[in-house]
Amino acid sequence: MRLYFVIMADYKRTIGFIKSVYGNQEFTPLAVPVFVGNEKKYLNECIDTTFVSSVGKFVDRFENDMAAYTGAKRAVVCVSGTNALHMSLLLVGVKQDDEVLTQALTFIATCNALSYIGAHPVFLDVDRSTMGLSPDAMKEWLRKNAEVRKNTRINELDKSHDFAYLEDEYACYNKNTGRRIKACVPMHTFGHPVRIEEIAALCKEWHIELVEDAAESIGSKYKGKHTGTFGKVGAISFNGNKTITTGGGGMMLFNDEEFAAYAKHITTQAKIPHRWEFRHDHIGFNYRMPNINAALGCAQLENLDKYIASKRKVAAEYEAFFKNVPDIEFFVDSPDTFSNYWLNVVILPNKEAQIEFLTQTNDNGVMTRPIWELMNRLPMFEKCENDGLKNTIWFADRVVNIPSSVRVSDII
Repeated sequence: MRLYFVIMADYKRTIGFIKSVYGNQEFTPLAVPVFVGNEKKYLNECIDTTFVSSVGKFVDRFENDMAAYTGAKRAVVCVSGTNALHMSLLLVGVKQDDEVLTQALTFIATCNALSYIGAHPVFLDVDRSTMGLSPDAMKEWLRKNAEVRKNTRINELDKSHDFAYLEDEYACYNKNTGRRIKACVPMHTFGHPVRIEEIAALCKEWHIELVEDAAESIGSKYKGKHTGTFGKVGAISFNGNKTITTGGGGMMLFNDEEFAAYAKHITTQAKIPHRWEFRHDHIGFNYRMPNINAALGCAQLENLDKYIASKRKVAAEYEAFFKNVPDIEFFVDSPDTFSNYWLNVVILPNKEAQIEFLTQTNDNGVMTRPIWELMNRLPMFEKCENDGLKNTIWFADRVVNIPSSVRVSDII
């Protein structure tokens, strides 16, 4: 009988370096928020004025400031990034039993948002250069499986229950299922922009609405243009571990001011403005961000460029270190992109090495984690159509996120 021994790598030197990047703390977390600006001042102002709920100057200011920062015509705040995605899909006309092209390498919120509507995800592969939805995979799948014909779902619902701002006369249909393919949701994974111009062109050609999941990519740009601004609407998250946080919150970005005004109306209970009457003209949603959360966002946004500079500096230090570490590749932004490096990524040789790296780092006070479980492997979505997901599976077996917090010493 032969005995086989697996020689496990010793990641002691790598663990020591990661700890040194963040000041040799006993425990190095994955990503934590930083509050070094006007956060307390603005929060105290909310408390002192009693404007802590959904009305107040910080809500308007945060929307205006974010629109200016991203180059969008208008921004509309929500309670969470998931809310922003859900509302975005409704606004572009996604209805029950429609299909939505997206990626299996994403956080659950992407699929939850479309599932709230009763839509079905179709999972397409990602690019090795971006970890996001591949326009090549999308083009090939559409060529084999889709056709454009008259949109049969216009005016299908009572106007009070139909949230679509505008509907196209033509639509894309899945030749296999007969369902309408209404939207495409690419996600800028870990802050790295996808090849969004090519995806946008495909969406236009095939009469598919583009909804960008920019939850992780605030500050990231493709050819100098901010992510989340390439389609009709993009969604951003301000969860506690994002590059900037409102504690919990999200936002939609629009290139059409009238469309944005409609979104604001629907997300604030569709209330008709009046000094004292409470009248509503549509089924609405209570997706309003409280003023106290927006105040936190305003203060965070003031330092966003410094935060991104710090994160990119940390990424550069990681890149230089891992060039001299065999069998570990550090993932960098691709040509034509500017990444915020929300979560830094290393790529191990195989699944066994990935597990060993995760074990050694977490056993020694360095928080690391793998990619989220692929959506097509979850029981809710395991029967959904996919294209084989070759690159997606390759990443899932190798990727580990390593500590990526803003380094306070870089900004004060």
